[in-house]
Amino acid sequence: MSPIAYTGAIVALAVVLFVSNKVPVVIVSMMTALALWATGVLTLPQALGGMGDPAVIFIASLFVVSSGLEMTGVTAWAGQLLIKGAGEESRTRLFVLMMSLVAVLTALISVNGAVAALLPVVVVIAVRLKRYSSQLLMPLVFAAHAGSMLALTGTPVNVLVSEASADAGAGEFGFFEFALAGIPLLAGTMAIIIFFGQRLLPERNGATMPPDFSRHAKTLVEQYGLASGIYQMRVRATAPFVGQAAAAVDLSAYPGLQLVAVQDGATVGPLRRATLAEGDYLLVRGDAEAAATFAADKHLAFREEAKDGEGAQTLFNTRSGLAEVVIPPRSGLIGETVFPGMVTESGDLIVLAVQRAGADAAVGSTKDAGGVELQAGDTMLLQGTWKALDIHLDDPDVLVVSSPELVRRQAVPMGPGAKQAVAILVAMVILLATGIVPPAIAGLLAAGAIVLSGIMSVEQAYRAISWTTVILVGAMMPLSTAMVETGAAQLMAERLVYMVGDAGPTALLAGLFILTAIMGQLISNTATALIVIPIGVAAAAGMGISPQPVLMSTAVAAAAAFLTPIATPTNLMVMGPGGYAFSDYWKLGLPLMLWFFVVSVFLVPLIWPF
Repeated sequence: MSPIAYTGAIVALAVVLFVSNKVPVVIVSMMTALALWATGVLTLPQALGGMGDPAVIFIASLFVVSSGLEMTGVTAWAGQLLIKGAGEESRTRLFVLMMSLVAVLTALISVNGAVAALLPVVVVIAVRLKRYSSQLLMPLVFAAHAGSMLALTGTPVNVLVSEASADAGAGEFGFFEFALAGIPLLAGTMAIIIFFGQRLLPERNGATMPPDFSRHAKTLVEQYGLASGIYQMRVRATAPFVGQAAAAVDLSAYPGLQLVAVQDGATVGPLRRATLAEGDYLLVRGDAEAAATFAADKHLAFREEAKDGEGAQTLFNTRSGLAEVVIPPRSGLIGETVFPGMVTESGDLIVLAVQRAGADAAVGSTKDAGGVELQAGDTMLLQGTWKALDIHLDDPDVLVVSSPELVRRQAVPMGPGAKQAVAILVAMVILLATGIVPPAIAGLLAAGAIVLSGIMSVEQAYRAISWTTVILVGAMMPLSTAMVETGAAQLMAERLVYMVGDAGPTALLAGLFILTAIMGQLISNTATALIVIPIGVAAAAGMGISPQPVLMSTAVAAAAAFLTPIATPTNLMVMGPGGYAFSDYWKLGLPLMLWFFVVSVFLVPLIWPF
């Protein structure tokens, strides 16, 4: 068999295996790369070269950046803004805002960057609004494909067709000239998704959907009876406690009021200094009137809104959080005595409450009464800084009910490190938009900055990367190389142009669209464009027509990568979180591709005449 025949057989078998969904997609992609080597179509470096491709490195780095935005609460904040703007009931408004945002972002930083940045935001929205992630994530990606046609920087294909137009003597396309075709593409895409998407998309979630933590803090303070009786008071310069030891805080004159903890004003963690200073906090529990009187008598800053006992906001905010832990069997803490207000052995966490069998362990619940002797199955509510919770709850003596890291990602908008994360994202966007450095370098610099700034550890960065997606993209890239190296792609292109060349320029656009769209489902749209562009320019010259409508039509066709998950890296990125199967893509992708065909073949020549 010839190399072209081998390549065709491997492509056909891979598509069958992908569609059947009986073999994991990662295994199919790796088998495809190995088959290309085993049949002699590619050398070993070529067959495995995709793993080190700059695009793969860029995608991996984007996962780190997007996770950094998620960890610091930037995505939670963006999700809240989207939900607030769209409302919880209006599906149409939500989709219009979501797709408009990803389209504009795509025009600036490319499809991969925009989808990676907004993927966690949309997952949070799906959880918060109790919608299926499959109903949101594919529209996100497909709107990004349409948005890539809004500006020159939307996709490398736009740059290629602009340079080809200049080389052919027709002049470059302007930076926003692509929007003349891109705006109709985006408008039609949004209309099709809004009116037909709900019926054409599956109703399922990804296997790893996070729980909804939007009301986590309120749930905890209500369960442990803290919702209307916990107050944080700041020590003023004129307070009598300044310069005194924590033991000097006497609440005996205020019946029903209990000192829970003394917190350092700088860290909001338990006070480690011997004496109190201006700016430190007293955490008290009890009657609202008694708390207000105590604050007035002792010159403590007491917020008016806190008089209603805003326990959740007092204990759970951008600086500090709550964690619920269970004492497991054989824990080293069994038999230990604890009491509300106790500082843990590390000195960084405060025990706010203890429950047994779902009820307060009230007997002996104060320090003076001896506290509570822990038993297996008891639960404790702990409070401390987010960093302290992350560090000290990784302990085999306790089982954490909900990971503080996961809670913080969802429930704390613009938390610690958010400003640094946004600054890093803006810097990456500037690098991508200006082209000062290659995309892979921009991504690596941003990912490195996320780690060096302390937003994420190296281990967290490893966990943030979706290795399934990275392997899929890297393993399927050699297929593009094989199509080019064997001449299979060139042969397909030349035969198609030969078939339609005498039927007129409209038929040429239709034929080039079909060829580009079909090839774009199997190899990258950039590789497809590199093959089709010179053929289209030559055909235009042969017919005596302008190359501009041919080139713009090719760019539109290259963006129509809707039918398979392997068509683009972003299609693969949402496959897991959206719970999609291989066969889910064409159901919505086919109507969108028909719209792209209409724009490419009939609208483009009206804007850029033959």
